[in-house]
Amino acid sequence: MLATIGSAIGLFAATNIDDIVVLTVLFLASSRGKPRPWQIVAGQYLGFITLVVISVIAALGLTIVPDEWVGFLGLIPLGIGIWTLVRGLRRNGDDDDDDDKITAVGLWGVAGITIANGADNISLYTPIFRTSAPGDVAIMIVVFLILVAVWCAAGRLIGTHTAVTETLERVEHWLVPVVFIGLGLFILIESGVIVRLIEVLA
Repeated sequence: MLATIGSAIGLFAATNIDDIVVLTVLFLASSRGKPRPWQIVAGQYLGFITLVVISVIAALGLTIVPDEWVGFLGLIPLGIGIWTLVRGLRRNGDDDDDDDKITAVGLWGVAGITIANGADNISLYTPIFRTSAPGDVAIMIVVFLILVAVWCAAGRLIGTHTAVTETLERVEHWLVPVVFIGLGLFILIESGVIVRLIEVLA
């Protein structure tokens, strides 16, 4: 059991290290109004549970979405990032900070970002679930769910730390959309879905 727990911790850390950046940005925005902390945590859990369910189903030999098109999920953070950037530019001359919130990122938005950023989770969880005993898979999933809470706590600690917020508040209006746009482009490019789409259209 200890070996399974250790493997699960290492696997979770390897596939979710980039989520710390996303969670930090979300909690930084939360300190200014929206999304609310509970929406971030609930959305993270909802998205991660979806990734686990997809991985389990794939491990059983079923495919919900063809692997070559999973990269299109990158359009979710890309769209949110562009929307936030355009909204921020339109209000560039507005001194009312309370209006500058990521209103597009509620519970479902956070869940969507988590799922979109989880292609590596699925690709690694699936073969491990397929080759592990059901009891070990159950232990790994429990460890994963506990670590989601740890990740959220770390993101909130960093994103609401006074020193961090004071340093980042000057670039917050740009930081949030840039992180989401960058994440979306990375998913689209890394997955190769753009090249495959061009090949299909050609």
